This record gives sequence, C-alpha cells and structure tokens, in this order.
Amino acid sequence: MVESPHKGKTGLKRLLNAFRYSCSGIKEAYRNEDAFRQETLLAAILLPLAFWLDATAVGRALMIGSVLLLLIVELLNSAIEATVDRISLDDHRLAKRAKDIGSAAVLITIVNLMLVWLLVLLG
Repeated sequence: MVESPHKGKTGLKRLLNAFRYSCSGIKEAYRNEDAFRQETLLAAILLPLAFWLDATAVGRALMIGSVLLLLIVELLNSAIEATVDRISLDDHRLAKRAKDIGSAAVLITIVNLMLVWLLVLLG
C-alpha cells in the first residue's frame, strides 16, 4: 500500500500545508456545491444575528455552534458524494445508501440548528 508523500511532513510545514489544503477545500466546496453556497449565505446572515439578538453567552455559543456544525456536516457530505462519484457514476445501491445517509446527516443538522435557535430565542 502506498502512503501519501505528505504524511512524513511534521511541525510548522505540516500545519501550513494542512491550512492550505483546508482553504482549498472550502474554496472547492463553495465553487462546486450549491448546498454549501446556500448554507454559507445562511451562515452570513445567522452568525451576525447571533451577536445582535438578546441571548446569554451560552445561548449565543449554541446558536453559533449549530450554524458552524451545519457547514461542517455539509462539507463532509460533499466529500462523501465526491468520493462515491470518483469511484463510479453507475447506479449502485451502496452508492445510493452512502449519499442518502450523508444527506440525512445534513437534514438532522438543519433540524438541530432550528431547534437550538428556537429554544434559545423562546426559552
């Protein structure tokens, strides 16, 4: 089995490479994934709103965390979809299962976001 040539890097060089790869991943997701763009727009609205609305520090942290969690889960779902598509574009029950489960994770995260915001604002 061939390992990645990047695995041997350590220290500051590894951290800088990891940061660059992460930024590249965010750019690629924004450029190629409609759902990520939509959720980024939602985050651009909700994150400042979390600071403006009357909430406790814990409530504000939960509101911000739920928005960031949605972006994280969408990135992971997009990675799953890209990996499945890289392997094969043919219809396969396991490919469908993987994509559907990733989509379900996003849906549950959206429900979580809505519940957190409702509970913080109404509670």
